[in-house]
Parts: sequence; structure tokens; C-alpha cells
Amino acid sequence: MSETKHGNRTQTAADRLRQMIVAGDLAPGQRISERAIREHLEGLSRTPLREAFKILAGEGLVTISPNRGATVTALSMADVEDTMELLVGLEGLAAEPACKNILLQEIVEIEELHQRMVAAYRAEELMEYFELNQAIHQRIVDAAGNRALSRIYAAECARIRRYRFAGNRHHERWDRAVAEHEQILGFLKDRNGSLLREMLRAHYRNGWQVTRELIGWEFAGTDQEPDRK
Repeated sequence: MSETKHGNRTQTAADRLRQMIVAGDLAPGQRISERAIREHLEGLSRTPLREAFKILAGEGLVTISPNRGATVTALSMADVEDTMELLVGLEGLAAEPACKNILLQEIVEIEELHQRMVAAYRAEELMEYFELNQAIHQRIVDAAGNRALSRIYAAECARIRRYRFAGNRHHERWDRAVAEHEQILGFLKDRNGSLLREMLRAHYRNGWQVTRELIGWEFAGTDQEPDRK
């Protein structure tokens, strides 16, 4: 197998496993069966799969141990809350310099992502919506022009990805999140850093309030998921 083809299979496996973890198809603490995943991914060989595990381990989504192999990383409620507070702070730091430094073409690109996100919302394509949502937030942070800030933000977002996704499964929160994104885009286009900072802070905290209620059953050690309506 060529190096390019091997690399593509590794990346494909990592992308698919990431989606399964984020969507909750693989639960926190669950051991990931290599055989089951290879069958699910149509005969993927062992080497690219194990390399995919290493990619996800680097993102904090998977934990690899000698005795158990790969398991889905399980975080505590405190871990998730602490990370959410960190992300609030990082986006707050990015807001004003982003409004100051962002190029017109970058605003256009973010607006295009926003329109695609709204289309995914209307089509009820939750994973597509979520990926576009995350891309918008990362672009705003990147626009601040601080590579260290961008790097830390991306790493911490990846680590709690499945928990942030969970909040959007609540339909009322999903509706409200789209409306909040309209305001975020408006403040960015107006280059109003102070209002963008406050809107991002409110957006995060509104989302976490719903997410905490939805995932509380996991941390309580029950197997009964609450109603998502």
C-alpha cells in the first residue's frame, strides 16, 4: 500500500471514530473493539486503525493502555466544567483582537460557513451543523492572530467535543444557538469587540447549562438518558 493511501485510510478511520465518539455511539469508558471497528469500516487493517487511535489519543478522545487497548476517554463533570470556563476565557481574549485584525475575506468565509450551518440546521443534519459551528468558533479565535491561543483553544475544544455536541440534541437549545450565532456574526461584521466578547460568553454559558442537564445522568452513574425534546 502506498504511503498516501495508508495515510488516507488512517485519517478516514480517525474521522469516523471521532464522529462515533462525539455522537455517543461509543460511550465514555467503553473499550473500543478493534475487530468490531475494522468490520464497521469495511475491513480496515490493524495498522491504520491503531494509528487512528493515536491521533484521537492526542486529541484527548481516546485513552490507550497496555492492558485494555483503546478506550473512550471518560471525563468528570469537573473536568468538563473547568474546560468550558477555559474556553469562555480564551474566546473572550480573542474577541477584540479578532474584530481589529480580521480581514474582509475572512469575514466573508465565516459568513459562508454560517449560511451552511443554518442550512444544516434546517435540514436537521446535526453532525454537519456541529462541525460547521465549531469551525466558525475556531476561525474567530484564529482571526485574533495569536497562534498559541489558537493552538490551546483547538486542543481543549477537541477534548470535550462530545459534551459540547450533546447540548445541541436539545431542540430548544439548538434553535437558540442558531439565533445567538446570528448575533455573533453581526458583532464580528461590525467589528464590535466588546459586544462580541459578551455574546460569546453568554453563548457558551447558555449552551453549558443545557448540556450539563443532558449529560448529568452519565456522571450520576445511571443508564437512563433524559428526554431530549
